[in-house]
Amino acid sequence: MALVPFPGPQSGAFPIPPDDDEEAATPGDKMSFLEHLDELRKRIVNSAIAIGVGVVVCFAFINRIVDFILAPTRKALPPGVKLIYTQPGEAFSLYVTVALIAGVVVAAPYIMYQVWMFIAPGLYSKEKRMAYPFVLFTTIGFLAGAAFNHYIAFSFMMAFFASFNTPDLAFMPKLEDVFGLYSKMLIGMGIVFQMPTVVYFLAKLRLVTARFLARHFKYAFLIIFIIAAVITPTGDMMTQTIFAAPMVGLYILSIVIAWVVGPKRDKDSGN
Repeated sequence: MALVPFPGPQSGAFPIPPDDDEEAATPGDKMSFLEHLDELRKRIVNSAIAIGVGVVVCFAFINRIVDFILAPTRKALPPGVKLIYTQPGEAFSLYVTVALIAGVVVAAPYIMYQVWMFIAPGLYSKEKRMAYPFVLFTTIGFLAGAAFNHYIAFSFMMAFFASFNTPDLAFMPKLEDVFGLYSKMLIGMGIVFQMPTVVYFLAKLRLVTARFLARHFKYAFLIIFIIAAVITPTGDMMTQTIFAAPMVGLYILSIVIAWVVGPKRDKDSGN
């Protein structure tokens, strides 16, 4: 901080206030390692409290939530066939797990806000203004992935598996197996549908461009099917395709997003 002589008969000095542009272009105050750990603990505790509240709220509507989750499977079952459970505590465990996952979904916007507040101190002032778009877009992406999984991907998969039912081969899925597959696909689709959000912020930070994404589309196509093969909950080609198809569509959408939010000069030059 510079000091200049104070005008007047008495000599003195007063500090020059920092320039607004300089302050805006400076990241937050540096934090020590222990301060980072304390900040991380604070964000984890806040997220855990939010999840706890969400679980309590969701448990009050647990029957409706379970019926909603199992609706695609019940629709695919042959006439007269019901879901079964063979372990005494299997149904109760399902209800508790559903309440926990639903609580996480309800608290997701607040959790994403806590994630942003943890990384925000290391960002510039202009970048910190992305907090609300970050929370909004990640929430929309997860909800879109969950909706795609419930109404399209999982429903189609259960109908495909039920198509092998014959008079000599009965399709009678277990409750635990059905929900295990549903939850894995839900998490997978929720992550997959974050791709446009990630590209949006990378393009805002000028780390990727639409031209770069379009130029490497063929490599991305190959990587998408490799990722789909890794994260798919089953080993069949049908499930892999169900995971890969929306990823390809989201990659194309990400190219459009990168072009829209990219620098003006990139658009003018055709990038």
